[in-house]
Amino acid sequence: MTNSDERPQNSSTHVILAHLKEIASAVMYAAEATTLEQVLERIAEVSKDLVNAKYAALGVPDGKGGLRFFKISGMTPEQVARLDHLPVGNGLIGAIMDDRASIRLDHMADDSRSAGFCPAHPAMTSLLGVPIQVGQQLFGTLYLCDRRDGQPFSEDDVWLIETVAGYAALAIAGSQLNEQQQRLSLLEERERIGMDLHDGVIQSLYAMGMRLDLMRLSGDIQPDAIPNVIDNLNEVIEDIRRYIMNLQRRDAYQKTIRESLGDIISKFHTPDSMKIELDAPDLPPRFTPTTFEAIGQMVNEAVSNAVRHSEAKIIRVSVDRQERDLVITVADNGTGFDPDHLSHQDGLGLRNMQQRAALHGGHVEIDTALNEGTRLTIQIPAQTL
Repeated sequence: MTNSDERPQNSSTHVILAHLKEIASAVMYAAEATTLEQVLERIAEVSKDLVNAKYAALGVPDGKGGLRFFKISGMTPEQVARLDHLPVGNGLIGAIMDDRASIRLDHMADDSRSAGFCPAHPAMTSLLGVPIQVGQQLFGTLYLCDRRDGQPFSEDDVWLIETVAGYAALAIAGSQLNEQQQRLSLLEERERIGMDLHDGVIQSLYAMGMRLDLMRLSGDIQPDAIPNVIDNLNEVIEDIRRYIMNLQRRDAYQKTIRESLGDIISKFHTPDSMKIELDAPDLPPRFTPTTFEAIGQMVNEAVSNAVRHSEAKIIRVSVDRQERDLVITVADNGTGFDPDHLSHQDGLGLRNMQQRAALHGGHVEIDTALNEGTRLTIQIPAQTL
């Protein structure tokens, strides 16, 4: 066995530097792969070539004593397919993972820890195994078998592969971190789409349903009413397509605050006894399109809740563009409610608004009581574009 502090005994400084340059280039090539599995495959491949070995493999532990990945270089896919199974972390492979130390053997079969090979496995004689680790964190293990020139693995080979392992640990850690970030981004995107669907599309569908229900109850169906509803439905279908394809338009910044919020309010169809008023500056928003789109979604949710539940005569949307904040108030003179006894769906809508505001550095406050109306305030820090 050797350790990573040893250096090739028969190599000059010039040769060592050349080796280091070759190793760095090889691992950089591996790290440029797009997935963790491709990174592992490339590390096995470049390690095999560095010491002129016939076979190489890289195993990644699963944290339960077995292997999550086992990538092979030097065997064809057909040869791999004929194996009964890939290694599972027993024998010499398990010894390297357990001891966290390099192993160099001229004849594997003579070692008491060897578990042998499964049927159809190519004959292999010599072994060089090196753990890939940083401190106590084990990222994987490199296994090299049989040099092409028939010679046993040398101490220089051990130094080369241990040096590769040091670089490889960083490459694997970076790839794992990248995959975790991608999974997190996917979860965040799913949550965003879920909020958008609830706050935008679902509310629009509800508004159309309310309009149709009012028409049905009143018995007063105007000739142009159905085409208008169909047009609105087509708009919602287009919204759904944009959400799914992540192609939602970002053109809100081209309109003033009043125009943008007016567009949102115009989509609500209220009974004759209810009126929605808008008091907003006819000025451009000081926000990125993404932030102002989120503000619009919050206003849409707040007005929708008031239309559905408040039984109010007046719903007033007021906007105050202050020096440091944009403050939007949605107030009604309706029945109010007990915030501690919200339905699941209404509670979800309020949580969506609070989460959306928090993502942009703001907050949402609600002031209500039974028979005293409701006042919801959205406050978002202004941005300088």
